[in-house]
Formats: sequence, C-alpha cells, structure tokens
Amino acid sequence: MDSIKNTVNYVKESVSGAGSTASKEANKNVAKDSNAPLDTRAQAGFDAIGDKIDEQGHNRKADVHKEAAKH
Repeated sequence: MDSIKNTVNYVKESVSGAGSTASKEANKNVAKDSNAPLDTRAQAGFDAIGDKIDEQGHNRKADVHKEAAKH
C-alpha cells in the first residue's frame, strides 16, 4: 500500500514540477521581452525565480517518493 501511495505522490510531484518548469520558462520569456514594460519584466523575473524554487522542491519530493516506491 505504501508503494502505491509513493508512486501516486511521485507522479503528482512530477506533474507539479513540470508545471513549475513551464511557468518558469514563460516568465523568463516575458522578462527578456524588450517590448514589455519594465515593471512587467521585473515581476516576471521575480516570478521565474519563485518558479525555479518550486520546480526544485517538487523534483526533490518526486525523487524521494520514487526511491521510497522502489523499496
């Protein structure tokens, strides 16, 4: 039963990590857009940093659940 829970949690964290990656990339593109207003670009840069932190957290949690599911 724990193996199933860990597998489900692994998938959940992997999907969440992928969502954070997509958001990070979108925010990076806005931050680089010279046609966007400066405040928008700055906010997108800060949001990209937050997304990167979220991405790393989800990926770490996914790795933990993946290893736990193996045992």
